[in-house]
Amino acid sequence: MLDVANLEVVYNDVVLVLRGLSLSVPDGQIVALLGANGAGKTTTLRAITGLLDVHEGDITKGTIELQGNRIDGKKPSAIVGVGIAQVMEGRRVFSEMSVDDNLRTGSITSPSSTDSRAAYDRVMELFPVLQSRRKDSAGFLSGGEQQMLAIGRALMADPKLLILDEPSLGLAPMLVQQIRGIIVDINRQGTSVLLIEQNANMALSIADYGYIMETGKVVMDGDPRKLLKDEDVQEFYLGLHGEGDRKSFRDVKHYKRRKRWLS
Repeated sequence: MLDVANLEVVYNDVVLVLRGLSLSVPDGQIVALLGANGAGKTTTLRAITGLLDVHEGDITKGTIELQGNRIDGKKPSAIVGVGIAQVMEGRRVFSEMSVDDNLRTGSITSPSSTDSRAAYDRVMELFPVLQSRRKDSAGFLSGGEQQMLAIGRALMADPKLLILDEPSLGLAPMLVQQIRGIIVDINRQGTSVLLIEQNANMALSIADYGYIMETGKVVMDGDPRKLLKDEDVQEFYLGLHGEGDRKSFRDVKHYKRRKRWLS
């Protein structure tokens, strides 16, 4: 479905953020991309969705393909048109617009009213709570409801690949589990998912494959179950082993960094 190969991204012609990043999302699967703040996860999303220009960023090396066709360098609207939709970090709903109007903005690329109606029905089936809030202003929804609305808006474009940027951010544990279940349901309905997260436990529990980023490159990847059992992942992403306040793989260099992180 998605293939990112040897990607380098530079901001303002100076700051190298992605350093030869490679990852893939097979058709019909959930792939988790994990990393601490500053690892380059959001830059990866911007590169895939064509939003680097807004942030003075450029792809200087590498390629991005969707189903074998190059999409790097295309405009964001064209990338949506070929089948990629995203849910940005922080939800970013149109707070003064109704739930229904927010959803309609997501269907602007839909080729027909019939397709839009089918997508709308799918969203209401996935998020029944939105059915009763259809005429309410999005700004009056709870944080969890706004996240559901943001995901629903992206699904209105009937994407082949859905990219989710930190969907669990700022949500209570119960809501995180609810969003987790929704992502699984979306994938079961045939939509591939790239899940960008800091919540390793949630992401790896539903992913078919996982990547861990640090300083703009993948430092580890593999079967999610094996990643969850890895001592470094447990320490730095799940808070196990009680090794103080270290939050990032980068901090390992201050005591005894394992050789594999230097490769």
